[in-house]
Amino acid sequence: MKLVDFMKVDLARDFLLNSKKSLRLRPNTCIFNILVKHHCNNGDLESAFEVVNEMKKSKVSYPSLITYSTLIGGLCESRRLKEAIELFEEMVGKDQILPDALTYNLLINGFCREGKVDRARKIIEFMKNNGCSPNLFNYSALMNGLCKEGSWEEAKQLFVEMKSTGLKPDTIVYTTLMNCLCRASRIDEAMSLLKEMKENKCEADVVTLNVLLGGLCRESRFHEVLQMLEKLPYEGVYLNKASYRIVLNALCQKDEMEKAAKLLGLMLDRGFFPHYATSNEVLIQLCKAGMVDDAVTALFGLAETGFKPEPHCWEFLIEMNCRDRKLLPVFELLDELVIKECTHNLHVGATFA
Repeated sequence: MKLVDFMKVDLARDFLLNSKKSLRLRPNTCIFNILVKHHCNNGDLESAFEVVNEMKKSKVSYPSLITYSTLIGGLCESRRLKEAIELFEEMVGKDQILPDALTYNLLINGFCREGKVDRARKIIEFMKNNGCSPNLFNYSALMNGLCKEGSWEEAKQLFVEMKSTGLKPDTIVYTTLMNCLCRASRIDEAMSLLKEMKENKCEADVVTLNVLLGGLCRESRFHEVLQMLEKLPYEGVYLNKASYRIVLNALCQKDEMEKAAKLLGLMLDRGFFPHYATSNEVLIQLCKAGMVDDAVTALFGLAETGFKPEPHCWEFLIEMNCRDRKLLPVFELLDELVIKECTHNLHVGATFA
């Protein structure tokens, strides 16, 4: 189906339908499914159903589980859940095709996406009652839906139920539940899950750790946060710039400027740079907190990375140094201004008046 690869879908379809008349070229279900999938991916469900109708008329192929699952997935993506259920019932009742866990998952995700978590829960129950054991993806999809609607306790119960079936949670499942607990201000429970992950040799990724860092920051538990940032790299866990930015922004919002200055130094030492707007904000907040020396140190550290502060940030730094009668830092800053070519729109005359 190279024609499909080159986006010549109509041409591919004409070729497929005409080939049925040939004795040598007989399209099979696999070929039909490729075309159905392509129509669904393009959101053209009507054309996808037309192809399926041609399959049914054909004497050499008939819709399979893959065909139905593709259509059900397309309907769910288009938020046509009623039609998706009707097609599911047709597949099971009329065509006697048994769904697998993937087919069920399409419906679970579809209902959860629309906030109809009760319906998604019923699908899990239907699966179990009809001999199809829910897998990790089914439980994870429902758990995510429960978390989004704020059903924290039910999500945790589902997690326990999942483990009781013998399924081992993966990083995604753990992270989903941790995010749920953090949003419910149940940080200690989320942290206990991190411990459980380590015991089960399930590796936490940077997304997992960022969820926990964000949760701890919202509760102003900065001592624990900074401890994590300090020790994780020595345990072989490498964070990304988002990890540090989450904490730095939270420290500034809570006026924890001593900790912010320490973290900024740690970031720069490890080769991570704050967002441009955050850098300017940190410098100004340090000055407002009376930590002018720290602000100057931070500025020169940032300057080595190519950072150019906003003119109003320069003005504020110079003004605060002058108020403290610290002229040497002022001249150093002015030298840096010239080097960085940031003198445009800068008004320093009043400072020396």
